[in-house]
Amino acid sequence: MSQSIQGQTNLTMAKLSPIRRLLKLVHPEGIPWPGSVFYNAISSSAIFQKHYELVAKDILSYCRQGSLLDIGTGPAWLLLKIHQQCPQIRLVGIDSSPAMVTKARQNVEATGIIEIKEGNADHVPFPDGCFDIVVSTASIHHWKEPAAGLNEVYRVLKEGGYALVYDLVSDTPESILEECRREFGSLKTTLFWLHSFEEPFYSRENFEALARPTLFREGQTRFLGLLCCLILKKGPANK
Repeated sequence: MSQSIQGQTNLTMAKLSPIRRLLKLVHPEGIPWPGSVFYNAISSSAIFQKHYELVAKDILSYCRQGSLLDIGTGPAWLLLKIHQQCPQIRLVGIDSSPAMVTKARQNVEATGIIEIKEGNADHVPFPDGCFDIVVSTASIHHWKEPAAGLNEVYRVLKEGGYALVYDLVSDTPESILEECRREFGSLKTTLFWLHSFEEPFYSRENFEALARPTLFREGQTRFLGLLCCLILKKGPANK
């Protein structure tokens, strides 16, 4: 790793609280077995599936053709939602966990066209400029080197392409929580939100700041349900 990327990583870690720094150090980038089985089951619940539908619709408002890469695809529920809404787009997912790759392949097998490969954000196994859009959901807080990962995203994006990174944040506004309580009930919302305390999630400010030391240079955030979306674009202004 270059000294500049190492410096960016140290700066990112410094912005986290001591507890979240520790969580980030011990959390694996991928979910190994048997955690992959548990996550596959819990992510089948209504509140997760609703958010996958919201994210799929949001992604397709940016791109409805060409090719899409999902980094940290997990059980590949998001890719399935996108396929249901837009079957013509080429869909590829990567995950660093061999167990999760196996589970994702089982989940998408019936489509016959969604591609799942082993890989992670630090080393995306595809050539430069080959994707029209790159997305990631509930994954970036696991990335050990987020600056290096976002630079890889930049590399595989086509000129003018968007990267959309969705995640929970540690300071979700009360108005967002209340809206979700009305839709899903207090218990489901609280359990979903409490997840942000046992994972190394960023605050919204620190989440947005992840773009600054990368080739993207800047990004902006907005909420989609309980998820915060970091919006990045590869274009002439980024050079």
